[in-house]
Amino acid sequence: MIKNFNELFAELKAKGICKKMIAAWGVDSHTIEAASLASDQGFVKVTLVGDKDLIAKVCDECKIDIAKFEIVDIKDELKAVAEAVRMVHDGEGDVLMKGLCSTDKFLRAILNKEVGLLPPKGLLSHVGVIENPNYHKLIFITDMAVIPAPDFRQKVKMAGFVTGVARSFGIAMPKIAFIAASEQMLDSMPACIEGAMLAKMCDRGQIKAIGDGPLALDVAIDEESVQIKKLQSPVAGDADCLLFPNIESANVFWKTNSKLAVGVRQAGFLVGTKVPCILASRADSVDVKLNSIASAVMSVK
Repeated sequence: MIKNFNELFAELKAKGICKKMIAAWGVDSHTIEAASLASDQGFVKVTLVGDKDLIAKVCDECKIDIAKFEIVDIKDELKAVAEAVRMVHDGEGDVLMKGLCSTDKFLRAILNKEVGLLPPKGLLSHVGVIENPNYHKLIFITDMAVIPAPDFRQKVKMAGFVTGVARSFGIAMPKIAFIAASEQMLDSMPACIEGAMLAKMCDRGQIKAIGDGPLALDVAIDEESVQIKKLQSPVAGDADCLLFPNIESANVFWKTNSKLAVGVRQAGFLVGTKVPCILASRADSVDVKLNSIASAVMSVK
């Protein structure tokens, strides 16, 4: 079981995993630096789709050998994004990465009905991976970026996505907590009712995981809180995955970790698509983007 990002890099190297990654409008320093580091570690071969002059300028400024990349020279941002997605659609890449392009342009290309990457009637979602020094292993969370208020059927699919990513990290039977404001069964809170229903689906094998819910965040990840509240649960205090009831709660948890917890490392990518699609913010650090590349590569089916 992989417990941190350094172990992830070591596992990729030990298994000799190397995938083809295509960066859409990959013309910015953070994208190029992260792609360069991933290439140096050997787990990706990188194609940058974008303005070659801008790419060359960044490589020169960052002292990166441009020869390590394949470059598809397209001067227009929108056309570059469309071409990157088409290449992945046609099997020329295993992972797609967002570069300096805006999120709406990136998603529009992915959702294109003719050459996009979302299967018919599929669900686009997002999984985040958090390494926090205050927790004893990685935390996989969903969905902090795509689905504002998931309904029950969407939550079932999201549970499958996030536990699937956890399994790719070597966790044979992930423990998933269905988060609510309380671990009590309160009929006034829809998240409590749906959390209990999702947990029962885990019990019956409809979701391939060990699940419990509703669970408040404290008892999901803190053993002392579990003992104080005398809660009996196969998940509480040791969750691998957290499924949040809505985008606000997941997003706040994600950003609280990134801004207020010292030593946190993170990764994130889109799931439900033909291949993992890295939806890093243009402001994300090189480390977040490198971790996201490695996590996406590990989850390639």
